[in-house]
Amino acid sequence: MYLSYYGLHEPPFSITPDPRFVHLSERHRDALAHLLFGIDKGGGGGFVQLTGEVGTGKTTLSRLLLERLPRDARVALVLNPRQNAVELLETICEELHINIDGKRGSTKALVDILNAHLLVAYSKGLRVVLLIDEAQNLPADALEQVRLLTNLETDTQKLLQILLLGQPELRDMVARPELRQLAQRITARYHLTPLDAKETGEYLRHRWRVAGGQKFPFDAKAVQRMHQRSGGVPRLLNVIAERALLAGYARDATVIDARLVDAAANEVLQPAARQPWWPWLATAAGLAAIALLAMQWRDRPLPTIEAGNTVAAASTNAPQPATTPAATRVDVLDAAGLTQLIGATGDTPVPAWQHLLGLWALPAGSITVDPAGPCTPASAGDVHCVQGRAKLGSLLALDRPQLLRLQDGDASAWALLLGADSRKLRLRIGTRTFDLDRVLLQSRWTGDYAGLWRGPAMLGKPPRMGDAGPAVDWLRQRLAAGGQVAPGTAYDDALRAHVTTLQDARGLPADGIAGPLTLMALADDPPGPRLLRVLD
Repeated sequence: MYLSYYGLHEPPFSITPDPRFVHLSERHRDALAHLLFGIDKGGGGGFVQLTGEVGTGKTTLSRLLLERLPRDARVALVLNPRQNAVELLETICEELHINIDGKRGSTKALVDILNAHLLVAYSKGLRVVLLIDEAQNLPADALEQVRLLTNLETDTQKLLQILLLGQPELRDMVARPELRQLAQRITARYHLTPLDAKETGEYLRHRWRVAGGQKFPFDAKAVQRMHQRSGGVPRLLNVIAERALLAGYARDATVIDARLVDAAANEVLQPAARQPWWPWLATAAGLAAIALLAMQWRDRPLPTIEAGNTVAAASTNAPQPATTPAATRVDVLDAAGLTQLIGATGDTPVPAWQHLLGLWALPAGSITVDPAGPCTPASAGDVHCVQGRAKLGSLLALDRPQLLRLQDGDASAWALLLGADSRKLRLRIGTRTFDLDRVLLQSRWTGDYAGLWRGPAMLGKPPRMGDAGPAVDWLRQRLAAGGQVAPGTAYDDALRAHVTTLQDARGLPADGIAGPLTLMALADDPPGPRLLRVLD
């Protein structure tokens, strides 16, 4: 319809995973390199795990991978993992063109014939790869069967390389104690995060050129708005851009501005469920009550924080054991409700810090904070503070509750991040817990965060290049870097490369510096609160 109007020979923003339209941002190039590494020499017959939020390009990367396979590779591609163990084995055999007549329904018979096929392939110098998309949907018995397939081997080499692609829930699944044997066999991990503002513009222009377009129709503010409304998720970018082109064609507009983008986004993004007038009235009354309580709260001396003051206890009761918040149904807050809540709460971080300390089962005096939110440990121990600016994907990859500073006009408030799924986030502001669309959060979040983590006291001062001592030794040990390197060896280029690899895998800035976020990712063993991953 609009193709000839804009001089295109095909739709530029289709959501089908066409490798021709792939724009390899830096993180996509790194992810593809991890996948190719897993198929080539580096995988060693273990698992390669690629995770990312819905729409970040995992399936597209898998299609691009298939185009770049070595000539000696044979691939079994499983697109529907919702199968039991026997059905999965049958699917793998069928993908590898193995005749399984008379062997269906028998796990032993299927494994035996698959093993025989793999041995023949090995004798011919072929590599066999099993790629499972949406692997977070694998039933437990099927996942265990996949693990057992790595036992198919010769004296010197595994016969099957397995690539698992899935949403962040896949990481949670393989982290279960009963699946620790599988987790130990994962030789490479990578978490794919959304595009930043610059990459969004490059992504849109690339797809436009591939589709035959000449003059790019979106002005700078329109591109900025698309990034804000999509959160940098490529699939949402495609949907919004497609609808904006249709709107531009209908209005005979050769230049698409931010207003048209907003109109398009409002049409295609999932709106909050419409409610009858009486729940709305109740919500309005509740917000008014929150505003009144907030004003009363600000008038009380206890929560008033001066720089260096200890966080006041949220309750006189002993802190509850740290745990992941329970899945409960909560209200979904729209833009208007969020604006009211931010304005009514005020910018003190005290309530959010109080709740976070309770989740960690830490006493009130564990940290001190200043009015802007940053914190410092009250004593030299295993409690550390982390604060600064980050991308949402990086914080979600850490899988710990964090404080986020939200801004709406001149008003700001600190929210506590409690959970996340593919579309929504669970937040707490003051005494209110609610779910919020990710795109809406991205439009209100400044990028500022704060939080805490637990690790050895020596990590209070992060190690730097050239440093030596216990902190560097701990870092090297956690990364399993350097083999038999003696204690006291300095933070060198080799260790930095290991740090960079970890950062790539966890969706963190890959600068090779073992900063607080990197140390937090490495010190992930202590029990404590995790992000809720199922939001009802």
